[in-house]
Amino acid sequence: MRFGRTSKAIGVAAVAAMALSACASTGGGNTASEGAGDTAAAGGTISVAETNAFSSFNSDTAAGNVDINGKIAYMTRGGFYHIDSELNVVRNEEFGTYEKLSDDPLVVKYTVNEGVQWSDGNAVDAADLMLNWVSESGYANDATVDPETGEVTEGTSYFDYAGDTSGLALTEIPEIGDDGRSITLTYSKPYADWEIVFGGLNDGGVGMPAHVIAEKAGLADEQALIDLIQGLERGDAANPADPNAELQSVADVYNTGFDTKSLPNEESLYLSSGPFVVDSITPDQSITLVRNESYDWGPTPNVNEITVRFIGAAPDQVQALENGEVDIIAPQPSADTVELLESIEGVTVEVDDQLAYDHIDLNYTGVFADENVREAFMKAVPRQTIVDRIVKPLKEDAAPLDSQFFVPAQEAYETSAASNGSDAYQEADIEGAKKLLNGETPEVRIMYNKDNPNRVDAFALIQESAEQAGFEIVDGGLGASDWGAALGTGTYDASIYGWINSGVGVSGVPQIFRTDSGSNYNGFSDPEADKLMDELMVTTDAAAQDEIITKIDKLVWDSFYGLPLFQSVGLDAYNSERVEGVVYQPNQTGVFWNFWDWKVKGE
Repeated sequence: MRFGRTSKAIGVAAVAAMALSACASTGGGNTASEGAGDTAAAGGTISVAETNAFSSFNSDTAAGNVDINGKIAYMTRGGFYHIDSELNVVRNEEFGTYEKLSDDPLVVKYTVNEGVQWSDGNAVDAADLMLNWVSESGYANDATVDPETGEVTEGTSYFDYAGDTSGLALTEIPEIGDDGRSITLTYSKPYADWEIVFGGLNDGGVGMPAHVIAEKAGLADEQALIDLIQGLERGDAANPADPNAELQSVADVYNTGFDTKSLPNEESLYLSSGPFVVDSITPDQSITLVRNESYDWGPTPNVNEITVRFIGAAPDQVQALENGEVDIIAPQPSADTVELLESIEGVTVEVDDQLAYDHIDLNYTGVFADENVREAFMKAVPRQTIVDRIVKPLKEDAAPLDSQFFVPAQEAYETSAASNGSDAYQEADIEGAKKLLNGETPEVRIMYNKDNPNRVDAFALIQESAEQAGFEIVDGGLGASDWGAALGTGTYDASIYGWINSGVGVSGVPQIFRTDSGSNYNGFSDPEADKLMDELMVTTDAAAQDEIITKIDKLVWDSFYGLPLFQSVGLDAYNSERVEGVVYQPNQTGVFWNFWDWKVKGE
């Protein structure tokens, strides 16, 4: 799931199995989320407006798991599959293959085709897959984390992966074959999301370049990295080992070495294995990608260049589209925005539900360590008013979302909502909140994207209501390229953002809610919930998955975790007189899901 914010945390089985871009996982995880000019060569140029600003070339870390980072990764990473507009897994056998060799035990082999390479000419190979595996499995981790503070008290946690590690944690060190182009995974138990395990939070794209990380970490070469990984022992928190200095160096590069708002001086820090390579960045304003001329191992783009402009306010995106500064926009939707767009000649507008939801989460430390204070704050949140102000003008039947995991279109939603305790938080209950506070006036700092108008409105409404109950609310809003990196830092007490999911798999559930997970930003911890999530990840029957998730939903509400606010509505609009091939997609890749089909008319 990504933030919109890609937990690199709604799935077919669960909303929280959604992907910071914080609308931020392995496969079906979540992400945290929120201009046209002269054509270049034969294919031309297309310009797109996005709400959030680029901040990292590694969208799989907790800090980098923001939707825009994941979308750039999606266009610059080759991979084994993508998710289409009907939420089907579409294999890309031009890049490579994956094959189930056995059901008992579950054995899966991944092979990269000969000729697939990074933009510096180095092969994409088993070393890159091994790096994916070690970063996404948590294999060597042996840390014990204080559930109240989130701090490591003993042992070591190496890779800051935003997704859930439970799937690959079921495997031993992979076997390398096919002249260094394949790895074979043997699972100790069945695994629900085995088909989408590789690709991190980017719909099948192989992640970071192993040869670059090996060099930056001070290793001799990528073979030295393979040797390091193959020599690891499985971490055991009950008996932590001395920290592995070489592995920590590798993890340090992976965790922060690709974070940047500008184009690095070293080309190795922004290599591509996909259809496009980044050409230039204007910090907090735009990023431009050009065709990767060596790429021939997947869908080939029609256009030669894509520029993504970062424009937070919906009216500004609409104005840019009308002025011909951009060709495609995906702004925060509102009835006024849709009305403005429909009045522009030659613009096609698409509005539909997203696999995303907005929410406010409460940290289990500081002022909210007291569950009475958490409950009081939840009672003070005016969910219905927020929905009336932000969503109802666009969707008449919109209502507060009463599950952390399901949306109304799913059969399990009504059952879960009826039993999880959400009925106590429909309208703001100021008197109930005051009674719980008993005269106390807790100070609460709320962090959100201050460049996102919907989040600004939600903050203002929560602030007004909570202060009536006795809370002192501090505005902790941050800019579009900064808020995602702040998640989980302990610099705030509550956060307003969104999760958006790939729409496949259930890995997004433990990505966000498992104790110590990379995208568990507020420190929720429940042994019973952890046990249920372990069961979920080895359950392949969809109905049984829903039953397990329903139980987890109640535990989350009983813990006074925070509140889902509403299911997000998606809005895409494009200049249909100039471009074609744009198709609405409800998940974390959004309008970019089929960027290779985009065309400039007449080119």
